Amino acid sequence: MPTCPHCQHIAVTRAGHDRHGRQRLTCSGCGRDFTVRSASAFSGYRWPADAILMAVRWYLRHSLSATSVMELLAERGIDVSDRTVLRWVQTFGPQLAAEASKHRRPLGRHWYTDEMFFFRGNDKWYLYRAVDEYGQVVDVLLREHRDTASAEAFFAQALGRSGQVPSAIITDHHQPYVKAIQRTMSTAVHIRTGLHRATGETTKLIERSHVPTRDRLRASRGLKTLRTGQRFLEGFECLRALRGGHIRLADLLPAFSGTASAHDHVRTIAAAVLVLGMRLGRQPRSRRQ
Repeated sequence: MPTCPHCQHIAVTRAGHDRHGRQRLTCSGCGRDFTVRSASAFSGYRWPADAILMAVRWYLRHSLSATSVMELLAERGIDVSDRTVLRWVQTFGPQLAAEASKHRRPLGRHWYTDEMFFFRGNDKWYLYRAVDEYGQVVDVLLREHRDTASAEAFFAQALGRSGQVPSAIITDHHQPYVKAIQRTMSTAVHIRTGLHRATGETTKLIERSHVPTRDRLRASRGLKTLRTGQRFLEGFECLRALRGGHIRLADLLPAFSGTASAHDHVRTIAAAVLVLGMRLGRQPRSRRQ
């Protein structure tokens, strides 16, 4: 017997069917009605989950505007506005990223950290990023300032989400990294280097990791706010991780075979996004401040 999505009570009674023909259940604990779909993140949406996830995947994977995605959906009989597409991306992008992170490959012990900047009007925004020695993105954080507080916030978020402390952190000579690493990861060795070095560590790996993000933002009108920008970037990095082999696809698709054509790989990524979406639970709605 399914549990109540509101109070997790197991004892429920049958109470007819809803307008879609799904069995309606009533919780004897809290008295609320629900169906087996009530616990889904897509409960209450007009369009089915596969249509929503397709739109989100297109927007995050390709250099498409929300209007372009809207037109592609319209060709398939799905009539939504460009604002709806953006809301779907903002809602489900971070959730897909959080679910996919449960299946990513183990992180390396060396983290290469750097920040890239871009303009929002006349203001400079900074995107902090860390990758391990295998090129896997550890985490990203969008900040308004490039200072010690921003670096500390990034490392604290990366530690909280990854659950592990690296043995070494490689950065450029940006001074705020020194104090930030000492305060958040005092046991890690801090290696300060540069892009062009004949021997030893360089920052080439992290510099190359910035390129896809730069290309995607260049093809769009940029990011509107720090909050929505962060949510978009988390979803964007999720699709990159899926395509880059940093997510264990066999966990999501038991029949997955590593040796496949480029066309099969595209279909595999689409199926993996669908599986991740089906595992999403309903999130409580937060009020806008």
